[in-house]
Amino acid sequence: MLAILLFLVATQTDLLSSHGEKAVVLLFVRSDCPVSNRYAPELQRLYERYSSRGVDFRLVYPEPGLTAAAMEKHRKEYGYTIPALLDTRHQYVTRVRARITPEAAVLVHGQLIYLGRIDDRYADIGKSRPEAAQHDLEEVLAAVVAGKSIRRRETKAVGCTIENLK
Repeated sequence: MLAILLFLVATQTDLLSSHGEKAVVLLFVRSDCPVSNRYAPELQRLYERYSSRGVDFRLVYPEPGLTAAAMEKHRKEYGYTIPALLDTRHQYVTRVRARITPEAAVLVHGQLIYLGRIDDRYADIGKSRPEAAQHDLEEVLAAVVAGKSIRRRETKAVGCTIENLK
């Protein structure tokens, strides 16, 4: 496990370049964020739907002090099979300017084309719908897989703040 994490950190540029893949999706999550944890089934569903269609996914844990063992425990507890990496130094956070968990960043050929919410289930902290009406991340992924041209866009993610490093 440690070797995999070290490999991923060492190959940050390669991961973000989507060599041979249509896109790379970074899913920023925190183990202690209730909103992020509520999205686990949806994130897993998107992974299962699009990973076989040329989209490379990574859960990114930007929590300083989180250990690989704690990350693996969280993944198991929430049923994730999505590959994951620790971003305790905020290399990925800085690269895409992620601010919230859960938040998604979609890169095509190393270029950020989407940063924002998974969907509109949460209008604000404490304000949620039973079901999402707008599926922002899935719409972007469907367009990428279909080979459509996509203009860069951002949406406001709702959840837990990614704390700055001290």
